[in-house]
Amino acid sequence: MGRLDDKVALVTGGARGQGAAEAARFTAEGATVYITDVLDDVGAETAARLGSAVTYLHHDVTSEDEWEGVVGGILEEQGRIDVLVNNAGIFRVQSLFDTTLDGWNQMLAINQTGVFLGLRTVGKTMREKGRGSIINISSIAGLGGAEVALAYAATKWAVRGMTKSAARELAADNVRVNSVHPGIIDTPMLDEFGPLLPVVKERIPMGRLATADEVANLVLFLASDESAYCSGHEFVIDGAFKA
Repeated sequence: MGRLDDKVALVTGGARGQGAAEAARFTAEGATVYITDVLDDVGAETAARLGSAVTYLHHDVTSEDEWEGVVGGILEEQGRIDVLVNNAGIFRVQSLFDTTLDGWNQMLAINQTGVFLGLRTVGKTMREKGRGSIINISSIAGLGGAEVALAYAATKWAVRGMTKSAARELAADNVRVNSVHPGIIDTPMLDEFGPLLPVVKERIPMGRLATADEVANLVLFLASDESAYCSGHEFVIDGAFKA
């Protein structure tokens, strides 16, 4: 316990699923946590369930103004942000020819531009403070092809590239940037697979889905000082799916 004592963390997409699990793990280790989302009722319920160390804020990660407002508010209350988890994202099962331009643009806006805005907005204040850890949630779709999710894969490859570039740029300021690449995780996002889910499960060498808590444990390591010399790299948690 206490691996994040006195740290202030911001977790986007924290209303439910993987983001909520990360927030719960962080608070258990002593952090003050802000979870953000557009699912206001669910987010408020999650914050209330996790306790007084967690605050919910409405936040559309595609909006530059909302990033400035959220980060500015946290800085006014806490004076710093030590950890950012760019967790917000969407997933769609859509082949190349089923992907519309509007669907493509929405995927890029949330999964890619949202991460860029987080890196820029929070990275700036971390650089000024001379410390910080940013964890970008990518996917195993950012490590190889995804024939049923072209737009999603494109964004997750982009997150991987942004992570490496930002890590190099911020390294001298003691700000670390890493990406986490989950495989098939048991969260509400699985519903998007529909009838394909049994087929996907059969391809997992470990024979089971990962839990959101297992991913949260890896994110916790990257948020903590235990990973102080880790930056610019991919951390894969996929039950040997991409081995």
